[in-house]
This record gives sequence, structure tokens and C-alpha cells, in this order.
Amino acid sequence: MSKTTIYYLAPHSPWTYLGHARYVAMARAAGARIDIKPCDMGRVFAASGGLPLGKRSPQRQAYRLAELARWAAHLGLPLNVQPTWFPVPPDAAAKLIIAARTSLGGEAALELAGAIMHALWADDKNIADDATLAHIASACGFDGANLVKSSQTAGVQAEYEKNTDDALAANVFGAPWYIVDGEGFWGQDRLDFVERALAKQASPQS
Repeated sequence: MSKTTIYYLAPHSPWTYLGHARYVAMARAAGARIDIKPCDMGRVFAASGGLPLGKRSPQRQAYRLAELARWAAHLGLPLNVQPTWFPVPPDAAAKLIIAARTSLGGEAALELAGAIMHALWADDKNIADDATLAHIASACGFDGANLVKSSQTAGVQAEYEKNTDDALAANVFGAPWYIVDGEGFWGQDRLDFVERALAKQASPQS
């Protein structure tokens, strides 16, 4: 039976974008299934002492931009460090990913999450706009208009809230957050440790 790794993410997070493809590839290589859980990082920050970007000190904001540029260059990924549509409310995008997971499965949700983050951070698109989200989903080969409608249901909202409750119960305080065998890893710069944990999980001795 395949193992599972849990993935808490915020679709407007540049760090989640920078780590997404590598994390998905690691999990697949290890034969692990990803349980993707978009959650409300506003609630998580409020409960864990985190500050939204606009409330951080100028020094921290400046260093964030420098680090984003460094990581993008290191990974060879396109990244506009100051996109037009950021900060952007992430809820509609997060719920679209949840709707995809519910109706199409985890692999579809992972593909859509990657496309949404690329749209924001590489293509300068507004991921809070329903028409834009429908177009992104359709470009992935899904029925974008119907998926957007599904994302606006009470059931998807309840799942979004449950994901956030689960994140808080798991002591999550930032995104991306990966869990392997109950051990949490915060940030795409911890993916080397995630890869080792996945390899250990996949070994016959584990």
C-alpha cells in the first residue's frame, strides 16, 4: 500500500510555488500519495503569531524579495517577485483546488494548484478572479466553468475550514508545510529533508 504525505499550502504563496513541482516529483519517486490540503493561512497566522506581509518590518520585506529572486534563479523558475495582483485573496483559488480534488482526484488537484501558482507568479494573473480561474482550469483540460461553480458550494467551504482546523491541530504556522510520518517540514528550503523522510518511509525497514 502506498504511503501518504500531507501537503498544507496557500495558493498565493511564492514559496509554495517554488517548491511545488519538486515536492510532487519527490513524492512520486518515493511511491507516496499526496494528500493536498489548501488552507486559510490568515487564520493560521492569527493563531500562531505570524504577520501578514504588509505588517512585517521593511527589513524583512526587502530580504524576502532578495531571497525570492535568489531561489528563482537557483531553481531556474520564472518568478515576478512583485506581481501586479499581489497581495491577492487566496480563498477562491484554494477552494477551486479543493473542488478539483473532490471531483477529479488528487493528481488533478496537484496539477491545478501548480497551474494557479504559475499563473500568479510567472504570468501575472489575478487568481481571485473567477473567469481567470476558470480559464486556468480549462487550460489543464478540466471543465473550468463547472469547477468554479463547484468551488462555491457549502461543502467545499466546509472542507476548506476543516483543512485549516487540521493545519492548526498539526501545529502548522506557514506555507508550504509538508508532513511525512507525522513529522512536519516548513518551507520549500526543507525539501532535502522531506526527500530523505520519504525515502525512509518507502524503505522495507520503515
